[in-house]
Amino acid sequence: MSDLDAFITGLPKAELHVHHVGSASPRIVSELAARHPDSAVPTDPDALADYFTFRDFAHFIEVYLSVVDLIRDAEDVRLLTYEVARDMARQQIRYAELTVTPFSSTRRGIPDAAFVEAIEDARKAAESELGVVLRWCFDIPGEAGLESAEETARIACDLQPEGLVSFGLGGPEIGVPRPQFKPYFDRARAVGLHSVPHAGETTGPGTIWDALRELGAERIGHGTSAPQDPALLAHLAEHRIPLEVCPTSNIATRAVRTLEEHPLQEMVDAGVLVTINSDDPPMFGTDLNTEYGVAARLLGLDAAGVAGLAKNAVEASFMDTAAKSRLSAEIDAYTASWRA
Repeated sequence: MSDLDAFITGLPKAELHVHHVGSASPRIVSELAARHPDSAVPTDPDALADYFTFRDFAHFIEVYLSVVDLIRDAEDVRLLTYEVARDMARQQIRYAELTVTPFSSTRRGIPDAAFVEAIEDARKAAESELGVVLRWCFDIPGEAGLESAEETARIACDLQPEGLVSFGLGGPEIGVPRPQFKPYFDRARAVGLHSVPHAGETTGPGTIWDALRELGAERIGHGTSAPQDPALLAHLAEHRIPLEVCPTSNIATRAVRTLEEHPLQEMVDAGVLVTINSDDPPMFGTDLNTEYGVAARLLGLDAAGVAGLAKNAVEASFMDTAAKSRLSAEIDAYTASWRA
């Protein structure tokens, strides 16, 4: 392990773009697959590495949904959520906004109230027992259409769990235009939720503009194509609209061909507020520490530069001001002690 990798390992962090089911470790996925033997998901953790090798984004969605199908009751939901927090604690993640897709569970028969109770119970336990603060982004699975948007908005607006801070839109972008989801984002924003849709990962800058203009996006999930439009980059930089960048994910889903071609440097050079995230870490063979190492190499950063990335995530988060100050101070203290 290099000195910089060691620094990253101990660095206090926040993560803003990481998916609930997509964070299930091979151990948890194999346990769930064993509980549900009618699934196509392998029960052997070693076989999961091959299973999680994606041909393209469409294949990734297919595999992702097969893992979603393993979450069939409230006990599965609670187990998954707590174990994700345990993995975060090992990486010194202090705060995470976890993208949760209630529709994927309610359509499989888990009552919405039971689903919310399960994640909230896990959230409270994670904070008291592991020191990890979890918050939720309730996410529309775009591939499931407007039915899923209606259900997600209803659960978010009617149940409003304590940990819920934002409203999102994921899944494939091709053939799933952003403007059709405007009424659902309007409802969510009216009850105080922040807007954080995915956009511009596998489509062009026009999708990002749609997310900004139609959905009121306050952060953009991925935004990989933003550098194709200098006016868009300038707008993001001027209005301090963060991009949630997930380098290894972009390679795994073929959104970007190689790390050398990743547009992260262009985003930073344009003055855009960039955060580093892991997206669906076990599926992509990564974690947040690894992603910080990747970003450090792409940007040529030292420890102070990496700490700056960590503070970007704090700034871009939906923590309250006091919590932001505490985590920023912890990052500064850790960095100072490392230098000493």
